[in-house]
Amino acid sequence: MTATKEFEPLNICVLTVSDTRNLETDTSGQKLQDLLIADGHQLHDRALVTDDIYQIRAVVSNWIVDPQAQVVLITGGTGFAGRDSTVEAMTPLFDKTVVGFGELFRQVSYEEIGTSTIQSRATAGMANRTLIFCLPGSTGACNTAWEKIIKDQLDARNKPCNFVAQLRIEKN
Repeated sequence: MTATKEFEPLNICVLTVSDTRNLETDTSGQKLQDLLIADGHQLHDRALVTDDIYQIRAVVSNWIVDPQAQVVLITGGTGFAGRDSTVEAMTPLFDKTVVGFGELFRQVSYEEIGTSTIQSRATAGMANRTLIFCLPGSTGACNTAWEKIIKDQLDARNKPCNFVAQLRIEKN
């Protein structure tokens, strides 16, 4: 008889990439924070930076080397506007790309926004055993990504597989 896996709360960081929002008007970052806490995880850190490759990389690089940070959720900067640079900032940092995340996100988004989903460059990857999701800046897209994809992949009980075993697990 095999033991049933138990839920393991993860330390999750939330980064909002925006040239127009601040922490008070950041509905997408707040939505992600609310969702992760409601599902039993812990907010490890939260930040907001302008859409600048080097500011994005600086914040996320600090989380990648933080032994307590396990997951990073980034909202914003994944479209085609001139300053959208989250994907360009993150992909060089990935040790491995989670190709299926972007594909699946666009598939489930199609049900909600139709062909506009092709303008999403949502992506994900692993860096130093830290899982990083790059999501669109809309609150609806963040909700869709969390509810339909991410929350199950951050739950050790999800079968046949999830990302929990792949993450850096270091306790205080």
